[in-house]
Amino acid sequence: MSKILFVMTGADHWTLADGTKHPTGFWAEEAATPYQAFKAAGHEVVVATPGGVVPPVDRGSLAPEANGGQEAADRVAAILDSFSELREPLALDDVRLDDYDAVFVPGGHGPMEDLAVDPVSGRLLTEALDAGTLLAVVCHGPAALLAARRADGSNAFAGYRVTAFSNTEETLGGLADRAKWLLETRLVEAGLQVGVGEPWASNVVVDRNVVTGQNPGSSHALAEEVLKKLA
Repeated sequence: MSKILFVMTGADHWTLADGTKHPTGFWAEEAATPYQAFKAAGHEVVVATPGGVVPPVDRGSLAPEANGGQEAADRVAAILDSFSELREPLALDDVRLDDYDAVFVPGGHGPMEDLAVDPVSGRLLTEALDAGTLLAVVCHGPAALLAARRADGSNAFAGYRVTAFSNTEETLGGLADRAKWLLETRLVEAGLQVGVGEPWASNVVVDRNVVTGQNPGSSHALAEEVLKKLA
């Protein structure tokens, strides 16, 4: 059995370019599907957030239209109801990386608000990368990689092949022209090699100990890749 750390957002909003606070949090599918897969395989899950706050779910991610129908939305909601670890998170400051076999960062716009600039999260991800710990990140979760900086200011993940929620998907979602910055663009500027596929289609990229998924539809394939590597 492995122990998997979920590094999750504590932000319930995303500040847009005009100062508007867009309600958000973590995206339900991106936490629920991997959680279910990891627990079914017998692994232990621990949640950590900045300050140890309970991670807020993006309410929009629970809607039927965000999940491909009511049945799928009900499945995701039921998984979250059983996700007791969400209600007892550690503070990122209290995490001992040696205790974990893998680190997973789900998306939602929340990480764009806090994890993208959180020095504790950034240091933790850098340590995990250098230790060869399995890292899995999906959708807007790669925003957390932006805070992973070396002493010289360079990004620890520079040169790594990754995928993330694309500029095209942000545009189709209606928020690109209101955002302070776009994730795909910022990752490229940080020196990462970002490869994106068709909008909303499953796309997973593996480079050494780093596994990334492009969007909510990539959550299942990403979880399967993590389980394969843990095995």
